[in-house]
Amino acid sequence: MPERTVFFTRKMPPAVEERAAKRYRTVLNPEDRALTAAELVARSQGADAVVPTVSDKFDAGVVRALGAGVKIIASFSAGIDHVDLAAARARGIRVSNTPEVVTEATAELAMLLLLGAARRAHEGEAMVRSGSWSGWAPTLLLGRQLRGKRLGIVGMGRIGQTVARMARGFGVEIHYTDQVRLPPEREQGAVFHPDLEGLLRVSDLLSLHAPATPETRNLLQARTLALLPRGAIVVNSARGDLVDDDALIDALRSGQVAAAGLDVYRGEPAVDPRYRALPNTFLMPHLGTATLETREAMGFRALDNVDAVLDGREPPDRVA
Repeated sequence: MPERTVFFTRKMPPAVEERAAKRYRTVLNPEDRALTAAELVARSQGADAVVPTVSDKFDAGVVRALGAGVKIIASFSAGIDHVDLAAARARGIRVSNTPEVVTEATAELAMLLLLGAARRAHEGEAMVRSGSWSGWAPTLLLGRQLRGKRLGIVGMGRIGQTVARMARGFGVEIHYTDQVRLPPEREQGAVFHPDLEGLLRVSDLLSLHAPATPETRNLLQARTLALLPRGAIVVNSARGDLVDDDALIDALRSGQVAAAGLDVYRGEPAVDPRYRALPNTFLMPHLGTATLETREAMGFRALDNVDAVLDGREPPDRVA
């Protein structure tokens, strides 16, 4: 029996659990339900490593109470805003994430949101499924075409750059803002805006790819949404905290925003019921990385970090 223990907070793809079991004793979550803070702490007792997901809140209280032997929190995610890094440092627990492997899948999902919102996919599918479709008509569910539009990207990291690459195939003009301008070879002709306000004013289409921080909370609010060209399309595959729900819902009702594609929500899995009631929303249940290839790669990457720490090496994806 392996002497070291890894605690997985959620059910993992079979290949990930199988790899872990070859080297470690594993504490699994076969019910695949979100664990309470008390359960996270209880199941971590005796563990050498914990592999949480973005839906697990490892706040300071949870981190301080983790099992005494925990040496690494190897998060199954690219973002790490669900882990209190300061509390982990104070305990000498390393924290890692799974960057890079999430890029393509998340960018594909952003494009799905953009196309779904622009072409009124939710309304069309509902019409077919309900049997209310009575046949083709010249004015049936007229949406918006992407070609010739200006796509504003907030956050031009790996995912933002991949969205730009994909979107160019649809004939859109790429604009972006970020803390630092990209070198020309990575911009690929994209237009840089040094501030968010300037970007919003030219964004017929807007895609959010910024991390959740105190500075980016409510990045889209009434004032900033009003800067968009009337009838813009907004998609968010980053974090729900970037959007003021009241403001976006008002903009969707008034027509300032023609449609929104959302994969993330404030307080998820709870979703503001007003979004569900609006016909001009295309809603997904946080599926940004939800491909078999990506989720397996994320699990293997997390285990690479666990292996490194438990073997006395520096984890390749250390963030704290």
